[in-house]
Amino acid sequence: MAEVIQPVRGMNDVLPDKAPLWDRVEATAANLFAGYGYQRVRLPVLERTELFSRSIGELTDIVEKEMYTFDDRNGESVTLRPEATAGVVRAGLSNGLLHNQQQKLWCSGPMFRREKPQKGRYRQFHQLSVEALGFAEPEIDAELIALSARLWRELKLTSAKLQLNSIGTLESRQGYKQKLVEYFSAHRELLDEDSLRRLDRNPLRILDSKNPALQQLIADAPLLSGYLDDESRAHFDRVQQLLTDVGVEFTLNPRLVRGLDYYSRTVFEWLTDRLGSQSAICSGGRYDGLVAQLGGRDTPAVGWALGIERIVEVLEVEGRAGSALEADAHLVVAGEAERRYGFKLAEQLRDRVPGLKLWIGGPAGGFKAQLRRADRSGARFALIVGESELSAGKVSVKPLREDKPQQLLSVEECAALLAERRSA
Repeated sequence: MAEVIQPVRGMNDVLPDKAPLWDRVEATAANLFAGYGYQRVRLPVLERTELFSRSIGELTDIVEKEMYTFDDRNGESVTLRPEATAGVVRAGLSNGLLHNQQQKLWCSGPMFRREKPQKGRYRQFHQLSVEALGFAEPEIDAELIALSARLWRELKLTSAKLQLNSIGTLESRQGYKQKLVEYFSAHRELLDEDSLRRLDRNPLRILDSKNPALQQLIADAPLLSGYLDDESRAHFDRVQQLLTDVGVEFTLNPRLVRGLDYYSRTVFEWLTDRLGSQSAICSGGRYDGLVAQLGGRDTPAVGWALGIERIVEVLEVEGRAGSALEADAHLVVAGEAERRYGFKLAEQLRDRVPGLKLWIGGPAGGFKAQLRRADRSGARFALIVGESELSAGKVSVKPLREDKPQQLLSVEECAALLAERRSA
């Protein structure tokens, strides 16, 4: 027997017991995005490598260590997307969506980073990304954060806590960068190889280091908040006021800088204590310079992304996953003629009840085995077709979740009952 081929390390299958929860997360998010005026775009997973080196930053861990990059047959360097924002901006520019326009967009799909696989972190992972392009007002920062807070409420996810900071503009960070260079240079002997390489070119990336040996040194570093320009400070104050007005609680974290070079002003993360070390479930901020960085005109922008795997895991830990198998009815038949009648009956019921979840089980194991499978499916009713039902042209409806008697009904009566229960 040939050896079974296993999946690539860090790239996981989503099996039928998990897929309904993924569907619920994505459907809930899509409905909310539409309610806030965000339109969906679908983007390629393969982009030119230059897109990410110019946007994310050449000295970030993502570009230096984690991207899946290779030369195609024409010798062009291409990369499996490690995140979505750069692709959204590229699509806006290459399709003429950003010239004197404002866009509210969202997208979803797989991202790829060659990280060490662990719980909550995979080499292929899936994101929902929401981007507002052309909006400078702090109200849009607050709107996007409030949107994420509303998503947690819709999903009944309770453990998410918001951390908030402002990193100012590129110009206001220059003085701060110089202070960081002076500070870390005075402790050069404590820095690891990555931090030494970043010291002169982008010292803010040192603050994003995950090396445990550097955490105390980073904690004692100068704070960026003391170097904010007046406009950034006023913008950030307004964001905080708006969030307070609508009851979104947050904690200020002056060490929050985010790991991508394109961020400016407002940055934020939603954290949970339910996933161990992988605590971030949604992250984002303002990136006013990215459009110009990628060849467009100066365009303000803000957005966030969440990891679907992590949201699903948190919902499971919190007991919010629900049943993966939730049918309205399950067909139980006895005999060849009954199966043929049952097949027609099922299609007639689907015609009469839009969205009906009606499952037809296989006949293996006999009548009692089919009833047990119907019960395990989570269905409200077993629709039974035996010899007497076939003769009468009707169906017996057996409640599986209520202590009520079985009824012999016509197709029309059965459809009316199922429609009533679906709307209840």
